[in-house]
Amino acid sequence: MLSLKIIVNQGGSKLRIVFMGTPDFAKESLEAIFNAGYDIEAVVTNPDKPKGRGMKMIASPVKEFAIEKNLKIYQPVKVRNNVEFIDELKKINPDVICVVAYGKILPKEILEIAKCGCINVHGSLLPQYRGAAPIQWAVLNGDKTTGITTMYMDEGMDTGDIILKRKVEIGENETTGELWDKLSKIGGELLVETLKNIENGTAPREKQGENFTMAPMLNKDMAKINWEDKNSEEIKNLVRGLNPIMGAYSFIDNKKVKFWKVEKLELPLDKQTLKNGTVIISDSKQGLQIKAKDGIINVIEIQGENARKMGIGDYLRGNNIEVGKVFE
Repeated sequence: MLSLKIIVNQGGSKLRIVFMGTPDFAKESLEAIFNAGYDIEAVVTNPDKPKGRGMKMIASPVKEFAIEKNLKIYQPVKVRNNVEFIDELKKINPDVICVVAYGKILPKEILEIAKCGCINVHGSLLPQYRGAAPIQWAVLNGDKTTGITTMYMDEGMDTGDIILKRKVEIGENETTGELWDKLSKIGGELLVETLKNIENGTAPREKQGENFTMAPMLNKDMAKINWEDKNSEEIKNLVRGLNPIMGAYSFIDNKKVKFWKVEKLELPLDKQTLKNGTVIISDSKQGLQIKAKDGIINVIEIQGENARKMGIGDYLRGNNIEVGKVFE
């Protein structure tokens, strides 16, 4: 176990920290350690990216927070073989490097800079769901629980020794976006607790087990609903898991329709012989119900081509989907 006994002053901690992260998930952790009084010597985040119709350069949520709090910011295009950037980190001489959804793989040379190592906040209960999309895959797979893990980073893909874990329940209708927000808050809390343990020399260090699963990046091909092969639970989980990232979709009358929120219902006996994907009910008051392999998909929120997302009642008041037509 790493042991670094540091006494905290009245004004805050003596741990010198470099924080590396990019999206809102990481911003919550940065804000948590800032509010806890830790000495954040530098913030490293991805370069600004063009966004929107005007392709305006947009800063990451982590950078925006760092600017607000007057923290020193680095935005290297690459970190591997970046001698100038690595030398800067060495000059800072941090006790800990905290890495939360940074978006780049760190080379060994950076992993070895901090006295107490690189600490990562990961959105699953490791060794389950190593990789880029652990939160999304937990929802896509219909898991009932997930959590946050802090770990000492090594050169592998989320293979480092575990420090702390916190388990959370996944709601039956919870989306990836909702779970993301919940876990981001918990991630910040657990990072603060982890740093306190490192200060006190009481941080556990547990090797990961060999029974692991992976959570690879999502791709657009997986968003199309397969009405023939997927049951109603799997379709519901696909919709939840891709909300708000890209949205599960299907085609009707050669038009693409995205589903943002659905629920599953029992399939009446007299509808069991219908082709999967068949529209059973389509009415602004009764809603939109579609036959699935073993049940009915009741659509709650939908988005037509080149349109905004809306409740199904509003959508059907302006768009006609005929009963008997088939989603493909």
